[in-house]
Amino acid sequence: MTTTIALAGKGGVGKTTIAGMVIKYLAQNQTGSILAIDADPSSNLNMVLGLDLEWTVGDIREDMLAQVKSSLTEGGAAMGVMPGGASKREYLDYHVRSSLAEGSRFDLIAMGRGEGQGCYCAVNHNLREVIDSMSKHYAYVVIDNEAGMEHLSRRTTRDVQHLLIVSDPTQRGLVAAQRIAEMTKDLNIRIEKSHLIVNRVQSGEIPPPLKTEIEKINIPLLGVIPADTELTTFEFSGKPLVDLGDDSPVYQAVQKMMGQILKQEPSAAF
Repeated sequence: MTTTIALAGKGGVGKTTIAGMVIKYLAQNQTGSILAIDADPSSNLNMVLGLDLEWTVGDIREDMLAQVKSSLTEGGAAMGVMPGGASKREYLDYHVRSSLAEGSRFDLIAMGRGEGQGCYCAVNHNLREVIDSMSKHYAYVVIDNEAGMEHLSRRTTRDVQHLLIVSDPTQRGLVAAQRIAEMTKDLNIRIEKSHLIVNRVQSGEIPPPLKTEIEKINIPLLGVIPADTELTTFEFSGKPLVDLGDDSPVYQAVQKMMGQILKQEPSAAF
């Protein structure tokens, strides 16, 4: 069975960094292969993982639609068939698999740019089937989402075992986290458990006013991640974040939380 872990939160709260630490934990502590899906057009999960990225799913989608449009203009293939006779599903399946960035313990698919003009319903349906088919061959799938979580409902898997909603230690961040939690109820997604992670907490201690705000929202607190200036220094070193030392306070916090949810232990209490 594939375990899917998705991350969501407003921009700038550190989702991609935490996604990288989750993948680092899985690679070091769990058996089985890992698929990372970068579903945030503005993120750079490949840099965090130290993987080269040549094509995104968005590039493939737009290229396919351009070829179909050109073929129709010239009186060629019908909408269900690509030039050369391949079906759209076959075309997407081949090119998405070819775009996979492969690592020693984890692979990466980047969803890339958003949609242009026109109807993408049929394309998105085929993409979801292709990516879901690929995901079944991995023990773990980690999805770094955009705040709106469109990829979960439209272009990637609909089954999520753990949704990690990330906030910074601000009221705006917590309001955004609550909205994301409410949004999932309206999407066609089966989420087994949702967890709140508060990132960049000074001294790793939750201030009383922040604790009060957390208690108001209906998301169980999984844990907090301390603010760490050394993390910024490491990022400027040019090394991928997955190479961050195991003694990093950020990694240790993520390691503890992942140990809890994968062992089905209770979430952290105040």
